[in-house]
Amino acid sequence: MAKYNITPKQTRDVTYVSALSTQTVENIYEQIMLKFVVEKKYRDPNYYAKDLAKDLGLNSRYISAIINLRFHQNYSQLINDYRIMDVKYMLKDIHFNKLQLEEISAMAGFSNRQSFYTAFFNRCGVTPKEYRLTHAIQLERDLLDERRM
Repeated sequence: MAKYNITPKQTRDVTYVSALSTQTVENIYEQIMLKFVVEKKYRDPNYYAKDLAKDLGLNSRYISAIINLRFHQNYSQLINDYRIMDVKYMLKDIHFNKLQLEEISAMAGFSNRQSFYTAFFNRCGVTPKEYRLTHAIQLERDLLDERRM
C-alpha cells in the first residue's frame, strides 16, 4: 500500500478559452507583453489582473486563462517574475549599490518586504542580500580585470 495518496493534478479545458481563435490568443498575448515589457505596468504594486483586463478591454477570466495558457503560470507568478528580473538587474548594477533592498524592491513593484523576500527566494534559491553580495564580488573582480588591461 502506498504511503501517500497523491493523485496527479487534473487539467480542465476552460470553455471560453477554447472558443478563442489562435489569432485572438496571440493578439491578447502581444497586448499583455506590451503592458509588461514596454509600459512596465508590473512596477505598480496595485496593478492587478482586473486592471490589466480593464486596460485591454477584456474580461479578467480571459486574461487569467491566456496567461495560464501562454506563460504556464498565474498572473501573480508572472508579475513577480518581471519584478524579480528588475531586482536582479538592479542588484548587479553599480548605480544601485547605495540603495537598500527595500528601496529596490519598491522600485520593482513589491508592496512589502515579506512578499519580496519570498518571491525572490522562491525564484532564485538565495536571499536578495546573498545575491547582491555574490554579484558585488564578481563585479569587483570584473572591474579589477578591466583596470589591469
